[in-house]
Amino acid sequence: MRFVPLVLVLVAGVLAWSMWLRPRLPAAERGRRLAEKVGCFACHGAEGGRGTANPGRRDRSVPTWDGDLMMFADGEQDVREWIRDGRPAERARSRSWQAQRDSGALRMPAFGRRLTRAQIDDLVACVRALAGEPGPQTPRPQRGLERAEALGCTGCHGAGGRFARPNSGSLKGYVPSWDGTDFAELVRDRGEFDQWVTDGVSRRFAANPMAQFFLRRASLRMPAYRRFLGAGDLDTLWAYVRWLRSVP
Repeated sequence: MRFVPLVLVLVAGVLAWSMWLRPRLPAAERGRRLAEKVGCFACHGAEGGRGTANPGRRDRSVPTWDGDLMMFADGEQDVREWIRDGRPAERARSRSWQAQRDSGALRMPAFGRRLTRAQIDDLVACVRALAGEPGPQTPRPQRGLERAEALGCTGCHGAGGRFARPNSGSLKGYVPSWDGTDFAELVRDRGEFDQWVTDGVSRRFAANPMAQFFLRRASLRMPAYRRFLGAGDLDTLWAYVRWLRSVP
C-alpha cells in the first residue's frame, strides 16, 4: 500500500506532462490543415495562394485567398457563406452571377453538410488570416507587420504570424504562432521577446537543458536577427504582436 501514493504521483505527473505537450493550434492553423485535408488547395493552390485555371469564366481562374478575396467576399459572413453554401446569399440572388458561375468548369462546393460549425469557423479564420484580415489600423503595429514580413518572420510563423507550421523534432511539432496559447509559455514579457528576436533564444530557454534538447532537434530554428534590425524595429515588432494578441 505504501507504493500507492508514489504511483498516484507518477500518474499525475504523466498526465500533467501530456497535457502540456498537447498541441494547442490557433484557429487559422486548424483551418489550414483542414483546408488541405478536404481539398481546398486543389483549386485555390497551396495555402490559397494560386488559383487554378477555370475555363469558361470571365476571370479565367479560381480566386486566391491572399489577393482576390475582397473582390469575392464582403466581410467575414460572406466568407462563411462561400464555405458553407458554395456562394454568398446575395450572389445567389443574382441571375447574371449564376449564369457566369454555370459557365465555368469549376464550381465552389458547399461544405455545410460535410463539416461542423466549428470546422467552418476554423476555415473562415484561415482564409481571413491568409488575406491579412483583420489588419492593424494604427501606424506602429502596421510598421511592425511590415518589418516582420521584410525580415522573413512570416515565412516560418505564417501570414501575419497567425499560423503554426509543422516543425519536426520540436517539442510540439510546430512553429508557435504569435497569437496562440504557446506564445505566452515561450515569451513571458517584452524582455524575453527582445532576446528571442535578437539572439534566437531567450536566456531562460538557453539555461534549460530540456529546452535546449528540443531546440537542437528542431528542423526549423529561430534565427538571431541582431545584425539585421534597424532602429525601432523591436518596438514596432512588439507593438504588432501585442495588437495581434488583443484581437478577439
